[in-house]
Amino acid sequence: MNKFTPSFWLQRPIHWSLVFSLTSLLISCGSADIPLGPTSLNSRYTEEQPALSGNGRFLAFVSNRNSTHQLLVYDLQQQIFVNTPGLNRPETISESPSLSYTGRYVVYLTSDQGRPVVALYDRATQQSQILTPAYRGWVRNPGVSPDGRYVVFETASRGQWDIEVLDRGPNIELDIPNGATVGAPN
Repeated sequence: MNKFTPSFWLQRPIHWSLVFSLTSLLISCGSADIPLGPTSLNSRYTEEQPALSGNGRFLAFVSNRNSTHQLLVYDLQQQIFVNTPGLNRPETISESPSLSYTGRYVVYLTSDQGRPVVALYDRATQQSQILTPAYRGWVRNPGVSPDGRYVVFETASRGQWDIEVLDRGPNIELDIPNGATVGAPN
């Protein structure tokens, strides 16, 4: 007959080298190395869906900072957040940002009366407008051309996901670098 002797985990031999290795790994991967603060790109909150402007200066992303779901624009050159009044409306969710060449235009998905719509924020005028107000189908994944004239998105208006291109017209102010002419290669 076998005699059963209970064994507790404290009675087992400990491999101290493993304990020290794991402890040093945890200490070296600490958040002290990540710059945090009100002007820092990194935070302790969820940040997702990054989009980079064509010139590589601006970054737009969705963040959960300050316990609020919001779309933020960050200037990588100056390492500060860009003031965007009117971009984040209360009681709405903004997602899937896309930036034009210099980051003047931000196209994103938001909600209007419970349905997703494509919106465009102009950083020069600090105003946001809904581009698909009376659209019959669901929309997702918006994008903007480098000059800001064309907006693309997926739609399910025909019962399947299709791609649509929205021309904002020839009379809009294009997002082009200073000194460049329209139609000239950059």
